[in-house]
Amino acid sequence: PTHRLQVMLVLHALLGLPLVTALAFSPSGVAAPVLSDSKMRDLVDRMLANPTADGGLGKKRIALLGSTGSIGTQTLDIAREYPESFDVVSISAGSNVELLARQIAEFRPEVVGLAAQEKETELRERVAALGARMPQIVAGPEGQTAVATAEGADTVVTGVVGCAGLLPTIEAIKLGRTIALANKETLIAGGPVILPLLEQHGAVMTPADSEHSAIFQCLQGVPPGSLRRIILTASGGAFRDMDADELRRLNVEQPELIRKKASTHPNWDMGAKITVDSATMMNKGLEVIEAHYLFGAAYDDIEIVVHPQSIIHSAVETADSSVIAQLGWPDMRLPILYAVSWPHRVRVDYGRGIDERFDLVKLGSMTFKAPDTNKYPCISLAYAAGRRGGTMTCALNAANEMANELFRKGEFDFFGIPKVVERVMEAHERDFLLAPSLEDVVNIDAWARAEVVRQAAQLTPAPILL
Repeated sequence: PTHRLQVMLVLHALLGLPLVTALAFSPSGVAAPVLSDSKMRDLVDRMLANPTADGGLGKKRIALLGSTGSIGTQTLDIAREYPESFDVVSISAGSNVELLARQIAEFRPEVVGLAAQEKETELRERVAALGARMPQIVAGPEGQTAVATAEGADTVVTGVVGCAGLLPTIEAIKLGRTIALANKETLIAGGPVILPLLEQHGAVMTPADSEHSAIFQCLQGVPPGSLRRIILTASGGAFRDMDADELRRLNVEQPELIRKKASTHPNWDMGAKITVDSATMMNKGLEVIEAHYLFGAAYDDIEIVVHPQSIIHSAVETADSSVIAQLGWPDMRLPILYAVSWPHRVRVDYGRGIDERFDLVKLGSMTFKAPDTNKYPCISLAYAAGRRGGTMTCALNAANEMANELFRKGEFDFFGIPKVVERVMEAHERDFLLAPSLEDVVNIDAWARAEVVRQAAQLTPAPILL
């Protein structure tokens, strides 16, 4: 962060650029192992080292944060189907002790984290009733970190939702582990802190969500300086076939219908929070910020395209104008598999983890359109926060998490989400920081959540300004 500030000041002095504009030109680093000389050399070394029958993969030892959620259960699907390639060392969950106990019995982890401290006794009883070996159980806030740092793990899958994944991810980075990142909030809230830590400790971060995995796969072998543009595809969420006027009308006349529809995704099986983020398209805005930190692309070079079929998971344009895309049926297990096996490719048998062979003829056709920012104001809010940089993305992320939760609880209607997020961003200008510490990020995250609650109590049908 100090180096970035120095670069900005030089650009400001030499070119007369405003500091915010200078930020767009300053190097932000690249979290993913792509687009640099040293990372390309490391890629080749990893691919050619220790050749074995499985292509050099060996056996990865997995620490899994969020084992009972969507990412977690699909990660365990892969481990179940390919035990010769993956060993589950540690797992953590929130409060679903029934499923967690079954996972303990099946995968026999050494360490288990349980966020719901009051359910520790119930978990132990369920594990004993299944006749399973009792692991070390760490209940409460320390459980996630205990799992991420469990002895013997080399790859940490961050499948928890929200900023809960930030601190355990940092501790795993300090151990030089590979981070299979499914928790986008880690970079969105903590990007200015995470990037130098990855460099300092020699840790690797591989994206496990579908869009960033697609970009990551497309960038394998692309030389430094050759990325021209990122094309992030979006399903369009629950309201993709509804125009903005109709959505606003129904939001007033039948707000509970809109609330129910916002909680159902047309293509993907995801958790409640992410499904609502898809309906507002805040998820895509957050992915723009994540793409900036993962791949170093400027915000003007990251484009969102609505693609209802979710077949092209994203694409990149290179310096020579070639566009490289990654295609496949909508199945989260493939990006998770690549994140934990990179730079190798695990040969899969259809029906074992990946259900069906991809067939262009069966697909037939694909469609694309630009996103409607009148219908999806969260997109503009996310771009604005990203361009502001510093702690603004942390404030945006925390505000959205809390607003999303309050919406699902019925505290306000669908368009209340961007209204309160915008107000929190405006209020955050008073204590904005360009180069925050980890403590700053944690404090601003807590402040933004509290500010959403305060703003929600004062919410009126005011227009969305941005």
